[in-house]
Amino acid sequence: MADHESIRKLAEALVTELTESGKAVATAESCTGGWVAKAITDIPGSSMVFGYGIVSYANGAKESIIGVKNKTLEDHGSVSAEVVEEMAEGTLRLSGADIAVAVSGVAGPAGGSREKPVGMVWFGWAVRDGTKVLLDSTREKFTGDRDLIREASVAYALQGVRERIKS
Repeated sequence: MADHESIRKLAEALVTELTESGKAVATAESCTGGWVAKAITDIPGSSMVFGYGIVSYANGAKESIIGVKNKTLEDHGSVSAEVVEEMAEGTLRLSGADIAVAVSGVAGPAGGSREKPVGMVWFGWAVRDGTKVLLDSTREKFTGDRDLIREASVAYALQGVRERIKS
């Protein structure tokens, strides 16, 4: 599991890599409540590579602010590949960034189900590639209490952005 120091180191490395590549990142967060954006903006110089973060905890915010389709939410639920990909793509469009990361999951302690247990978190990325946008998503299952699940999610999101910058 991640801790605050490892998150800081990941964020420092990310800001350095974004700066060196001349790219910018934006975030769309649900269960992490803005923690990914906080981790990035805790780093001096981050204003050169980060200008946009959205906390869309409620489904209505996902729809009205980011542009997630109501049908997608109804068909798949907010904790799904389809939703995080729409969150990432919408945030990329709104922000003008080069890469966007979206996070939506069940941090607990309540709210889990058999299909979507506590600790299940979906991550989505949207990356500009010339005139097109590349989308991908992944699901992880973290263990621990609410803070540990959210902390691990932040670290995973930051590392995911780093990997996509390098590729």
